[in-house]
Amino acid sequence: QVQLVESGGGLVQTGGSLRLSCTASGLTFNQYTMAWFRQPPGKDREFVASHIHKDGSTYYADSVKGRFTISRDIAKNTVYLQMNNLKLEDAAVYYCNAISTYEYWGQGTQVTVSS
Repeated sequence: QVQLVESGGGLVQTGGSLRLSCTASGLTFNQYTMAWFRQPPGKDREFVASHIHKDGSTYYADSVKGRFTISRDIAKNTVYLQMNNLKLEDAAVYYCNAISTYEYWGQGTQVTVSS
């Protein structure tokens, strides 16, 4: 019943931008903290950004702070990740996460960065 569907990944050159989307269904969207994680090739999954449902606070990994922005559109049940000034180190599969009493994950969307 619960689904998180990511989109917006693709190939971009260093310095470029992408906007990822995650659309949720089957849950009360404004009752969940939403977050983005990523997993680079051959590495562990790591935290990227989160948007706290109760007060709208946002948190970012040091590696992306100042370049990435997380936002939420309640009417569309969608959370976004705007990624600017992309670096080679940003290449990864990006996963959408929703957490409350339960936790859900999307299937991921691939971001490839080339020089």
